[in-house]
Order: sequence, then C-alpha cells, then structure tokens
Amino acid sequence: MRIGIAGIAGRMGMLLAEEVRRAGATLAGGTTRPGNRPPSDATAPLLGDAAALFAASDVVIDFTHAEEAVPHAILAAHHGVPLVLGSSGLSAEQTREVAEAAAQVAVVHAANFAPGVNLVLALAEKLAAALPAEGYDAEIVEMHHRQKVDAPSGTAIALGRAVAAGRGMTLEEAGMESGRHGHTGARATGTIGFAALRGGQVIGEHTLLFAAATEHIALTHRSFDRRSYAVGAVRAAQWVIGRKPGLYSMMDVLGMR
Repeated sequence: MRIGIAGIAGRMGMLLAEEVRRAGATLAGGTTRPGNRPPSDATAPLLGDAAALFAASDVVIDFTHAEEAVPHAILAAHHGVPLVLGSSGLSAEQTREVAEAAAQVAVVHAANFAPGVNLVLALAEKLAAALPAEGYDAEIVEMHHRQKVDAPSGTAIALGRAVAAGRGMTLEEAGMESGRHGHTGARATGTIGFAALRGGQVIGEHTLLFAAATEHIALTHRSFDRRSYAVGAVRAAQWVIGRKPGLYSMMDVLGMR
C-alpha cells in the first residue's frame, strides 16, 4: 500500500510519515508549500504538486488547510485514489463540494481522527438523547494552541452536531450560541453553546457540559500528543482502500456505524 501525504513537511505531516512506516505501509511521497523546509528523510520523495502525489499513491492523507480540501477531493475523484481528509474549518460550500467528489471516490472526512474523540462523539449523542433540551442546556468549551485559526474547532462543531443528532435535529435547527458578549438576554432553550479558548501550545481540550437545575454532567477529552491523530488517520487510510465511493467518517473506520 502506497500512502501519500499532503503537507509532509508540517508537524502533522512528519508524524504521519512516521506512522505510515510504523504501520508497514510504503510512503509514496509528499508535497509541501513553497518555502517550507522539506523533511530530512531522503526516503520520502518530495513531489512537485498534488496531481503528482495522487498519481503516485494508492491513498492520500491531507491535513493541510481548508482551502486545499476541495482541490484535493477533485484530484482524488479524477485519479480514483481515496482521500483521508483531516482539515477543519470547511465552509458549507466546501463541505458540499467534497461530498460531490465523494460520489466518485471514497473519502474519509473527520473533524478529529483520534479514536478516543470518536468514542466521545458517540457518547455525546447517547447522552443528548437521554437528556431533554428543556431540562438540560448543552455547552461546549474547547481550548487549543494560540496558532489555531478557526473557532469553534472542528471537533467542537462535531460535538454540537452529535448533541443535535441525539435530539433528532441538525445543529443548524438547534441553533448555536457562540461568542456571547454584553447584554445577550437569557439563554434560549434548546440551543447549543460554544466557547473557544486560545493560548499557549495546548494540543486540544474539549468538554461537553449538560447543565440542569439539579445536576451537571461533563464529558471531557484531552489530547496530549498529535500522534493520536496520525495513528487514526493511517488506520483510516488502510481501511478506505477498496471501499465503494462515498463520504465516510472515523465512526465508519472504527466500526461504530
């Protein structure tokens, strides 16, 4: 199995390269942005562009940037090469275009590839189904390193979607309350609240809180090493080979649905 890595010179890219080898797969090569320092490992060929990467690979892993998600999904469909997409912060239009490409090739897109996070998402949906919105307010607090550019995080949004799904609706239907400031009025019943904290070099912390008048229930996940994302992404790359075209999630990879 030949696994290609978009953005191989970045922090995640280098971890992915390590995990590809650890899994016994072949590192087909990678791409990097102009000006980025290529990896020192000479056994990982640096390819000229994304088209060359897809042509050389059986599956490509992309943790680069939301702006690259659609071009890479289109290349995946053109070459018939599955894509593992870990970029967060996609707009509604970008998400739709990735889904269109997935009609032609298998794409695994997840807000977070850590197995533990996906177990938390499953628990979040079950908790929301058991705790009615009329009695339990759902609040999501997340913290990341100071360099993170999107807020709330993709994982926080995924938690919100899990809560909404447990209550039989979409996140858009439930409504998001984010960035409260000033005289906002009373909290609306049934909405899902988000708070984003940024500072230092926190890898990722997410807490889902169900707050009622008589009790609070908190579900927390903390990431201490980005390697957990790389391990999950390589597992997804191994799983997606040979799958029918479609948009899959890490839940599918873990056999949770």
